[in-house]
Amino acid sequence: MRSNDCYRVGAALTGERAERRLAAVLAADVAGYSRLMGSDEKRTLADLKHLRGTLVDPQISAHHGRIVKTTGDGMLVEFASVVDAVECAEKVQREMAARNREVAAEARIEFRIGIHLGDIIIDDNDIFGDGVNIAARLEGLAEPGGICISDDAQRQFRGKVDFVFADMGQQTLKNIAEPMRTWQIRLGASASTMPATSPRPAPSLVLPDKPSIAVLPFQNMSGDPDQEYFADGMVEDIITALSRVKWFFVIARNSSFTYKGRHVDIRQVGRELGVRYVLEGSIRKAGNRSGSPAS
Repeated sequence: MRSNDCYRVGAALTGERAERRLAAVLAADVAGYSRLMGSDEKRTLADLKHLRGTLVDPQISAHHGRIVKTTGDGMLVEFASVVDAVECAEKVQREMAARNREVAAEARIEFRIGIHLGDIIIDDNDIFGDGVNIAARLEGLAEPGGICISDDAQRQFRGKVDFVFADMGQQTLKNIAEPMRTWQIRLGASASTMPATSPRPAPSLVLPDKPSIAVLPFQNMSGDPDQEYFADGMVEDIITALSRVKWFFVIARNSSFTYKGRHVDIRQVGRELGVRYVLEGSIRKAGNRSGSPAS
């Protein structure tokens, strides 16, 4: 399930008053689906069918969810309870991680999940609206095997589940008017086992022998939310180009983008990621041109 405009309200809705309700919406897709299909289409389809039958669908049913629609690589699910949605996602991801321990890295199926609590529109058993769009955008922010949730959802169930959350800061979501604070669930960590006081900083990683660098997400200073994707694409191109230099150690996108939207201390980032150099920058649109002053 892609984070494109898959769930936008269409002109099919009639002039009659639309049915609305507040719901927890879960959007999920398979990370690297095209690569998996290109490698072994038959095995990928069989594995997905097996996972749905033995894990995903039973967990959705057990947590009172309703599968609204499916695509080749994902699904959209509605829950009446945020707690049910999050517990369902956590159990699926935890079980998937356990199953993948016995699977070669290139053949693993890993889900990305986004969850949002918001107003939705119901039409012919389908659902639409910003509540759906936001869940799809959050799924796009999640790491493979991870769960990304909105601040609206996190406020509803914090204190009700024994999970640990990491603050991802304010995120600009495509076609969503205002930036939104988002969170990721730290799978395998229990709030009851975490210290009451602030945890001590993680130890610094040992620097690799060869030159090392992390490219942080560029700040969008243009005032145009659509330029956020241009900025992210530019950073990804830089990471890809640097990765082609064999004598350069480059931090992967999934790690560097955890700092997106956060005010960071460059020296601390270097210590946390174990790199000697950190590249940060910003973009600004001027007319039909976009610039990128980096530092």
